[in-house]
Amino acid sequence: MEIVKSINNQKIIKKISIIVIGSIILAISAKIKIPFYPVPMTMQTFVVLFLGVSLGYKIALTTVGLYLIEGILGLPVFSNSPEKGVGLVYFTGPTMGYLIGFLFAAFLSGYFDFKKNIFLIFSKLILSVSVIYLLGIIWLGTIIGWDKPIFELGAKPFLLAELFKILILTLIAKKIILFRNFI
Repeated sequence: MEIVKSINNQKIIKKISIIVIGSIILAISAKIKIPFYPVPMTMQTFVVLFLGVSLGYKIALTTVGLYLIEGILGLPVFSNSPEKGVGLVYFTGPTMGYLIGFLFAAFLSGYFDFKKNIFLIFSKLILSVSVIYLLGIIWLGTIIGWDKPIFELGAKPFLLAELFKILILTLIAKKIILFRNFI
């Protein structure tokens, strides 16, 4: 009986460690700005989808949830924090829809089966990242007004970078999904 408890405790510690490390990686990815056209790209959306594919939807969703809680509590984990604020004030700003979209994207990318052909993998990843932009644009329109060019402000500048990140993830998805076996 003690052996079973010990094994269960080890599994719990392992999962908690993975979740914490994943949230740290997500925070770091928010701070990395890579020169790209027409705007610099961060690697947040890549990491969110990567977490889903590699960890599965339960652990990925928990990891992204922890990341959001860290940011809401005031840790400077979000892309433009602390420069543009921290905590709940930053979270409820113009990017809240995208941040909430991270949860849905982590769930979808973790839930989908990526053992099929490359075109299905690409389509599933496009769908997963599209949820981020859909929720982001809806919230952005609510905040700044629907009379503004919401799509041009909230999605269009990032599409080329997203396509690039999705292509990379598509090519490595079958390899990283194997990581789920070790969790």
